[in-house]
Amino acid sequence: MKRYYTNAQIYRDGHFETGMLVEEYGVLVAAGTPSEGDCVVDLGGRHVVPGLIDVHVHLREPGFGYKETIATGTAAAAHGGYTTVCSMPNLNPAPDTAATLGEQLVLIERDAVVHVVPYGCITMGQRGGGERADMAAMAEHVVGFSDDGRGVQNDEEMRLAMQEAARLGKPIVAHCEVNELLKGGYIHDGDYCRRHGHRGICSESEWAQVKRDIELVEQCGCQYHVCHVSTKESVELVREAKRKGLPVSCETAPHYLIFTDADLQEDGRWKMNPPIRSAEDRAALIAGIQDGTVEVIATDHAPHSAEEKSRGLEKSAMGIVGLECAFGALYTHLVKPGVITLERLIDLMATNPGRLFGLGGKLTQGAKADFTVLDLDACYTVEPEQFLSKGRATPFAGMPLQGRAVMTVVEGRVAYQDEIMNTK
Repeated sequence: MKRYYTNAQIYRDGHFETGMLVEEYGVLVAAGTPSEGDCVVDLGGRHVVPGLIDVHVHLREPGFGYKETIATGTAAAAHGGYTTVCSMPNLNPAPDTAATLGEQLVLIERDAVVHVVPYGCITMGQRGGGERADMAAMAEHVVGFSDDGRGVQNDEEMRLAMQEAARLGKPIVAHCEVNELLKGGYIHDGDYCRRHGHRGICSESEWAQVKRDIELVEQCGCQYHVCHVSTKESVELVREAKRKGLPVSCETAPHYLIFTDADLQEDGRWKMNPPIRSAEDRAALIAGIQDGTVEVIATDHAPHSAEEKSRGLEKSAMGIVGLECAFGALYTHLVKPGVITLERLIDLMATNPGRLFGLGGKLTQGAKADFTVLDLDACYTVEPEQFLSKGRATPFAGMPLQGRAVMTVVEGRVAYQDEIMNTK
């Protein structure tokens, strides 16, 4: 049986066109005329885009199921329009060998409702230093290697890891943070920090390691991707690396593009690593997504328990959730005001991460039937208690938004469907 998705605005080759998608056995096939027994779904003129891809999420399992599970995290992803997510290795056990990675793969196979492609660690125990993880043993099953949550502190260790990643044909995906520059900080070292007596995280703690890593890329030729860029200096370093033709890319997150440290409140839902920074940093990030320096927007979805996020800015755990409101937040705050086009947003959330990480991201004949139906007229307020994630802490709570996913299809299977969608 074929399934015909008709009356749609479909994103192909950089623009939207009126048409239909046809799926059979989980694959997109050539359009035709429905036969008896086929299913026809009228999408009511809504927009259909390649399934959103988030290359930076924390699914917390194994080891921290009280924060999130594969089941709840991927349900949240589908709710937000994501068909593929890449899970970070902040787990217990950390995926640093074939055996420890295997524990995660079993859970993914059993419980995931969207595609989950994990990262393997760079170092044993994901400690940011010491013995290197068994990268070769994991390479077949991971999207790349990361110690997200910790920067690799030793230059020689990172150089050797890059050489091994290059040999294996996998990217290094780096959380850039110089430990000796942190000095107990937990929010951006800016005006809000100083006015309210907090300890700040300086921008150099991020960009200094970005600079070091790009210099190592010149030596090793490794594909290199910077996680959650938040500073103007990091953007310029990546821009210069691209001018040199180096295999360097980066991501930022919705909260860095929409908020500044002037928006901070004395609440754990405003605490994440790296922190929300200054208006100048935000402007540089926006310029980066406009000119192509920043090619990916990822959520850094990082759920914690309510108790862990209830201790204020100083003592709450680092991390917020984002999968279920990312598209709406970006559409409302960037597309509606004309900062970027809808087409550019879809490239940042689907096409580019698919291309950079080999994860698809196009609605072409023969591709997996992974796509998202967007209702751009839907207006709503972010209500974290309605999230499918276990996490509730988000700076977007209570914010009115426009635009959301109303259907998420993964290999032809409906992984999420809003009640307004009436299929037949």
